[in-house]
Amino acid sequence: MQQQNQHILDDKLTFGELVERLYQWLFVFLRKWRFLAAMVLLGALLGVAVALLKKPVYYADTTFVLEQSEMGGLGNISGIASMLGLNLGSVGSESGLFKGDNILELYRSDAMLSLALLAPFDTAGESQLLVERYIRFHELDEKWKRKVDFESLNFSLPRQRFSVQQDSVLREVVKEIRKVSLLVDKPDRKLNIIKVTVASKDEDFAKRFNETLVETVNDFYLKTKTKKTAENLSVLQQQADSVRTVLDEKIQQLARFQDKNPNPNPLLQEGMVASRSLQIDIQASAAVYQEIVTNLEIAKINHRNNTPLIQIIDQPRYPLERSEIKLITGILLGAIIFFLLGLAFVYLQTLFYRHFKQ
Repeated sequence: MQQQNQHILDDKLTFGELVERLYQWLFVFLRKWRFLAAMVLLGALLGVAVALLKKPVYYADTTFVLEQSEMGGLGNISGIASMLGLNLGSVGSESGLFKGDNILELYRSDAMLSLALLAPFDTAGESQLLVERYIRFHELDEKWKRKVDFESLNFSLPRQRFSVQQDSVLREVVKEIRKVSLLVDKPDRKLNIIKVTVASKDEDFAKRFNETLVETVNDFYLKTKTKKTAENLSVLQQQADSVRTVLDEKIQQLARFQDKNPNPNPLLQEGMVASRSLQIDIQASAAVYQEIVTNLEIAKINHRNNTPLIQIIDQPRYPLERSEIKLITGILLGAIIFFLLGLAFVYLQTLFYRHFKQ
């Protein structure tokens, strides 16, 4: 025994001694076969229980292509317009708001997730919001009942009328979804394809929340990226309509003047002043109207160029992809894990009796 300890201390364990020790431990484990068999049986039973009781996780996926603007044609238009003395401004410029990974963070933002959660989720015979469905299905009202009075919370109110407690609950739900249920990524970093995945044990919630989130972000994307060009287009359209109204009025005034004086005396110059004044007003209004219409058409090109496009490729459809522990998998995993735990227990117990009970 002293020789063996000396070998261990000197780190000179021979192959023969190693084989001898393996046989000793094998004999120890064989003596405990009843205990190990009981552990395997217990693990298998627990594996069966987990496989039967654990709810499957459903995955709702939406895949879409994010538009990349083609600038070649607009560059040619801009060059021709500059030769004519026109400045297209930012017609050919591409906003960096949704370039790269910015749109990925937009999908994870508190604002977008909150808007999606406050959307309606109508089921047979019951009308509720997505956030209410999530709270009830995950039994958060039971878990947080000591801190939150859910009976007094009304999430259908406008967001600006939410109480501090309502905002707190909504924020915690958003954090939980972002941490556990939501995955937004590019399957291939070289491509412009984005995949939005919502995982939940509630199949209906997973599908509906995925669709609502994508729709919410798309609407925000459209309104935000085209807000500036839409406002510019609206102002130019109003100016064009206003100038056209003035131009039509001046033309009508000239027509009425000529009807009253069908054959004016050319020798009387004073009688021609009003007519010439109206003609000058018409020419000036026409010139202004022509310039505004030109700018209006340029603004329309700019607006069309900045209007984003998201082409949906795949949408969630029933039945959703699901992940679950199958019965045979639960039995095998449970048996293996508890068998290894039994071996570890026998090993530690044997070492304890050998070294501390002597």
